[in-house]
Amino acid sequence: MIRLVVYIGLSLVLTLAIAWLIATPGTIRIDVGGYRLQPGIGVTAVALVLTLVTSIFLWTLFSRLLSAPRMLAKRAARKSRDKGVDALSDGFIALQAGDAEKARKLARDARNRLPKNAAAHLLQARAELALGQWGAAREHYRALIDNPKTALAALSGLYEQARAQNRDDAALTFAHKAHALAPALTWAGEAVFDDIVRRGDWAAGLEMVEAAPATSRSGKAQKKRKQAVLHTAIAADAENTDPLIALEHTRTALKLEPDFVPAALIAARIHSSRGETRKGTSLLRRVWRATHHPHVATLFANAQPGISPTQRLKRLRELVPSPPPDAQSAIVLARIAIEAQEWSIARNALANFASANPSQATCVAMARIEEGQNDDFGRARQWLARAVTAPRDPIWTADGITAEEWAPVSPVSGTLDAFEWKVPTNAVALSDDAELNGFEDEDLAISEEATLLPPDTASLQETGGQEREEEDEEGVKAEAEAEPAPAVGQKSTGN
Repeated sequence: MIRLVVYIGLSLVLTLAIAWLIATPGTIRIDVGGYRLQPGIGVTAVALVLTLVTSIFLWTLFSRLLSAPRMLAKRAARKSRDKGVDALSDGFIALQAGDAEKARKLARDARNRLPKNAAAHLLQARAELALGQWGAAREHYRALIDNPKTALAALSGLYEQARAQNRDDAALTFAHKAHALAPALTWAGEAVFDDIVRRGDWAAGLEMVEAAPATSRSGKAQKKRKQAVLHTAIAADAENTDPLIALEHTRTALKLEPDFVPAALIAARIHSSRGETRKGTSLLRRVWRATHHPHVATLFANAQPGISPTQRLKRLRELVPSPPPDAQSAIVLARIAIEAQEWSIARNALANFASANPSQATCVAMARIEEGQNDDFGRARQWLARAVTAPRDPIWTADGITAEEWAPVSPVSGTLDAFEWKVPTNAVALSDDAELNGFEDEDLAISEEATLLPPDTASLQETGGQEREEEDEEGVKAEAEAEPAPAVGQKSTGN
């Protein structure tokens, strides 16, 4: 509404100005050649305006005619560029959808229409890689390395190609180059870091982790965990050669991860070897309250060198209450009590865990108690038989393998901090299958038993078997002596 009012007002003002100009008295004399013109002032003004407008129109038309070829060329180039961008977009969509052949065709079309566009070149390299054309893809990527804008993308493609061809050394070389160009690049940093920890260069790995930025809460937690693991790895290597350096690294690791069991065990062992038993036991008490890890309890019992099994049992009972709160604590207490030949303490420790679904370690400990306390080899063999199909106990597990001691990296994949304290899943599946089949095959049962049970169990079972064989032989001899010999010429009437 306001715009309409303004328009009407301006129109009235312009109309009034033109009317006033035309009505203004006076003339203008113009002499040209032998002609004289004397138009009025208003007519002269209108003529000047019309002349100016006509001149502008004619100049615009003339300039458009002159620039028409250039404009047509620009329009054609713009259409070609638009088609090239569409081909590039459709090519990436086709590559993501898995149609590498279509992506390669579209990439070639995009390169023809966009010769200076590096993305089209990169799309063609990716398509060649997806089609398995290793040589062509490598040439495309090597051509892209020279361009600073596409160097990292080219190194990423060459890295993926080398890994697909199992050329680990070449892949690592490309990762190192990319990491040198962009240290914050995730895939290159992870590849370089994995190589460092796989070689056991813990100091270099620690330096790399400390230099890496961490902004989110989860990122900061992961960084602290990696630092703790690497400090513990350095301490484990230096424990026997330079215990003071190892102790410093364990302290740093425990500051980062206060309940990290491997670091606490190394620190406690160093304190024990230096005669600082109180420091070691204090550390073990704190970690035990947080984790209830059996290795912590075992080391607590053995923290003071040279003491007798009875004294070790006494120390352990200061840490583990009676009855023990969990199965692993009960097993540790039972083992120390067995060493001290305190059979009733060992039996009471396992009482709550041996009745329903006992683990392998519980069954083995009960077998040792039956043999040591009562010389009951029959009951010992029963416990050993139950141990064959019993659930396994927690152990350090990584990538399907188990280890008695923690290690910073997995020996299978080389992954840092891969070991976890847990029950191996493959052993659980084996137990389930064993219960289903009922161990109908006796040879299978024996082989499974020899695989699952510890060495001391095998020796115990072998001793029990020998005892049983000797008893059977004595019984056969006694029966043979008691049976009367048949008379000569008389038939023997056996049952």
